[in-house]
Amino acid sequence: MASAPLPVPTPSVQPPADDPLPLESDNSCSPSSSKEVSPASSPALSRSTSFVGSNEDWGEVFPPLDKLTVFDFLDQFALPQRLERINEQINRKIQFQSESLKKHRDKVKLEYVKQKERVIKKTDVEFEKYRKRYSQGLEKVLNKWDDTRVVSTREKISFVVGVCNIFITGFLIGGYPEWIHVWYSIQLLYFMPIRYFTYHKRGYQYFLADLCYFVNLLLLLNIWVFPNSRRLMISTYCLAYGNNAWAIAMWRNSLVFHSLDKVTSLFIHIMPPVVLHCLVHLLDQDIVDSRFPSISRVKGVEKYGLIEMVIWATVPYGIWQLSYHLLITVRRREKIAAGRPTSFTWLRKSYSKTWIGKLVLRLPETMQEPAFMLIQYSYAVLTMLPCPFWFYHKGFSALFLTAVGLWSIHNGATYYIDVFGKRFQNELEQLKKDVAKWQNSPLLNESNGDTKHMEPLNLTIKTTTELTATDRGEKKPDGGELRERSITSSVTTETL
Repeated sequence: MASAPLPVPTPSVQPPADDPLPLESDNSCSPSSSKEVSPASSPALSRSTSFVGSNEDWGEVFPPLDKLTVFDFLDQFALPQRLERINEQINRKIQFQSESLKKHRDKVKLEYVKQKERVIKKTDVEFEKYRKRYSQGLEKVLNKWDDTRVVSTREKISFVVGVCNIFITGFLIGGYPEWIHVWYSIQLLYFMPIRYFTYHKRGYQYFLADLCYFVNLLLLLNIWVFPNSRRLMISTYCLAYGNNAWAIAMWRNSLVFHSLDKVTSLFIHIMPPVVLHCLVHLLDQDIVDSRFPSISRVKGVEKYGLIEMVIWATVPYGIWQLSYHLLITVRRREKIAAGRPTSFTWLRKSYSKTWIGKLVLRLPETMQEPAFMLIQYSYAVLTMLPCPFWFYHKGFSALFLTAVGLWSIHNGATYYIDVFGKRFQNELEQLKKDVAKWQNSPLLNESNGDTKHMEPLNLTIKTTTELTATDRGEKKPDGGELRERSITSSVTTETL
């Protein structure tokens, strides 16, 4: 018995996976039975349920046979071209990534080189600045060492003028006291213009309104304009022997011959009492009666006492103090606040650690200047108390002037030894510290580019620095001396 032809499975007939039908045991099948196959029935040749799932996967990969066209068969011949295109795309992506990495590497390398050059250039500049700075510092120290031999023309002139002033003044006091006021006036015409221009140049012009300059003006008026004025004479005497002379100790005036500024300051304070000492005690009575009659009347006829002296000295002092307060303290307040020094600001700074300075600084700021004015007037009156002894007793006046002169000499010695010598020593010590700091500076280790920003270079720097100063003197055949000064600065750098 011949078997019936197998039916062709159609994709539309898919039995549900959860409802499988039993397998047929009979291999024979009639045509009528094939017509009774429902959409839910399984294919006739199914051996297991797994065949259904496999048929479903094939339908996804391979299109149905009834839907295949000639173009599907021709498309199989284009597979190599598709593979070639995919390969080209992959190669282009690889090439693009390679070029991107190369560009990034070149950019990083260029930035690294720029940073290296910038750091090396900066360290070279800093190194050169350090070397130049310390060479100049060493040269400055050597020049200061030679200050005793090589001084400026101005200091030479100041030294000559100061020494000549001492000799001429002493000569006139001992031999010709009647000319001392003329010598004083000539010196005043020499010193005052220099003081005016130098103080204006340095910004110290407000010091020119201090009481010491006012006292010198009063003395000139008493000598050349009002020689008959008893009150002007006694006021000038009290202020000159009082505030003016004692200011040598307060303002630390010193006899330093090579400094024109210090010689001028000492002249302004010490010469008025010296001139008055000669006029009151050393002149002949005939010259005093004819040339300075006010001295004769005060000393011989009216006999001024302490009260009269203080009262008449207070009048010009009050005029000066009021004018100073209005013209300097009030009208120049903004410039003083901007940094222009005055006698009040100098005293407040110099005596800030003393008990009287602390007392003034504890007051409100608006009360500090009136308190300073009151203290200054009290100080002036206190220094006037011995003036009757100076005026009526020649020996007391001479002793007082000698003490004041010795005080200025002591201040000068202090300046030469303590101030000038210690200043040079401090500058030398500072130079040593700078050299030590320079040698230990990381800039020396960075001079060849060894910085923390360039660790990949892994450089090791060995630097040796030498600074040598020589000062050699040789005797010339003609008796002179030849000085030779040299500075040697060497830096040795090794890169390992």
